[in-house]
Amino acid sequence: MNDTSAKGPPAKGRSYVLRFISGKYQGGEFPVVPGKEIIVGRSSDLDMVLVEDMVSRKHARIQMQTDAIWIEDLGSTNGTFVNGEKIKRAKLKEGDRVLIGTSILKVIAADGAAPESSTTDAKRELESVAAQRRTSQARTMSGAIEEVPLPDLLQLFGTSKKNGVLVIRTEDDVGRIYLRKGNIYYAQINDIEEVPPLKSLFRMLTWQKGLFDLDPPDERTHANDIDVTVQEVLMEGLRQLDEFEQIRAELPDLNARLAMVSPLIPPLRDLKAEELDVLQLAHNYGHMETVLNKSLATDLETVRIVLKLLKASYLRAE
Repeated sequence: MNDTSAKGPPAKGRSYVLRFISGKYQGGEFPVVPGKEIIVGRSSDLDMVLVEDMVSRKHARIQMQTDAIWIEDLGSTNGTFVNGEKIKRAKLKEGDRVLIGTSILKVIAADGAAPESSTTDAKRELESVAAQRRTSQARTMSGAIEEVPLPDLLQLFGTSKKNGVLVIRTEDDVGRIYLRKGNIYYAQINDIEEVPPLKSLFRMLTWQKGLFDLDPPDERTHANDIDVTVQEVLMEGLRQLDEFEQIRAELPDLNARLAMVSPLIPPLRDLKAEELDVLQLAHNYGHMETVLNKSLATDLETVRIVLKLLKASYLRAE
């Protein structure tokens, strides 16, 4: 899993905390004190107590030794994951994300010297955070995709074989990704059924801001279910995203109106069949977002055609 926020191994003399960026303890922090191990698990007599079914009694051990932070799985039932990879033992660096149960922890460099708070204080803080979230009836897993980008989040869920509906809310849209044992079997944006699931998935991968929740599984069936692994989606989706970013600045806004130029000077016979299809959609619907939704091609292929039609003066954007 790509993590552009990772800054390399812990620097000598720096202090670090584990910040909960998703799960029932979201917002809490736990200091990493040199030479002092942190035993994580469900048992109440441990250092970091995570009270949930997917966490084993003794789940993992975290310790800073000679300025390196190490995490070790203690034979847990559901595993320990670092940046989407299931591990037995691994070295952590700043920016790494650890998944234990439904909690995602991020390694953060703390300001100043090593934290003075004791394990007992940190343990009490986590209990307080969990109690507040219970009061507010927060979902089990939630967070911001600025903290956990959607590709990273999907990889975490895929590797840990999560079940449920991942709901992503932006200012303008609500996307849903349906997961069964870590595989994706459906996806939808704004309940629009005419947009194929894969197209919806690839479109959501372009979102950079928003909030996510993992809702319980939804057993309803859909007419156009799919069955793809997260790896398959990310491989193709990120390829499209890279190419999309190269032309993003040239694209009309999603709310832009598209209209055929009149009189039409360039000959229609110069266009390929798929280009004629997009031209017809623009003529019939006159709205960039609707053209994307109704086009049989991917968003990337469609916007490339729209750009060609604009540059060749078949279409104009208003």
